Amino acid sequence: MEVAGISAPTVTVFISSSLNSFRSEKRYSRNLTIAEFKCKLELVVGSPASCMELELYGADDKFYSKLDQEDALLGSYPVDDGCRIHVIDHSGVRLGEYEDVSRVEKYEMSSEAYDRRQNTVRSFMKRSKIGPYNEELRAQQEAEAAQRLSEEKAQASAISVGETDFKPGYWVGVRYDEPLGKNDGSVNGKRYFECQAKYGAFVKPSLVTVGDFPEEDYGLDEM
Repeated sequence: MEVAGISAPTVTVFISSSLNSFRSEKRYSRNLTIAEFKCKLELVVGSPASCMELELYGADDKFYSKLDQEDALLGSYPVDDGCRIHVIDHSGVRLGEYEDVSRVEKYEMSSEAYDRRQNTVRSFMKRSKIGPYNEELRAQQEAEAAQRLSEEKAQASAISVGETDFKPGYWVGVRYDEPLGKNDGSVNGKRYFECQAKYGAFVKPSLVTVGDFPEEDYGLDEM
């Protein structure tokens, strides 16, 4: 008894192009004409169908043939799963031109035009008084920030004050009794006070209590 092989109605192939460096895995009907197939490839590679030249490669990347008969069916060529169809573009576009998004003209909307739109995230936030559009919450946050700054200023007033360059705000230089710090009293090459390496640190005034305190005795000498 003779058994005839029946090809599947569709075939899964890889699409490559002279316009870019990547490959796409796609499935197509074997009943497409080459002309119809080229039209579908326009959406994949970006090349006009009229400017395409198609080459068929096997799964081992060995060249099989050109797909150059416009009215022939895709299935009439030795196209099988895993084959690669390479699109050569003759439109004059350079390699990688479609990959460089910086060359794509972008639509930009002014802030005023965006404000006039109703179905936007910004209009929803305004209507719902969320985030920066919640005036009460923003006023409360500003008041709390001002209060914290005032408290830090008051706490820092009890300490010898200088200016720091590494971060804005109020900072207190601390010299530890043990090597629990992060520096030697200098930051980024600028010295603020003297101490040994790892004995110095800078902290916020709220973490410092000013006073004359006896040195802690951890009993280390008895060990």
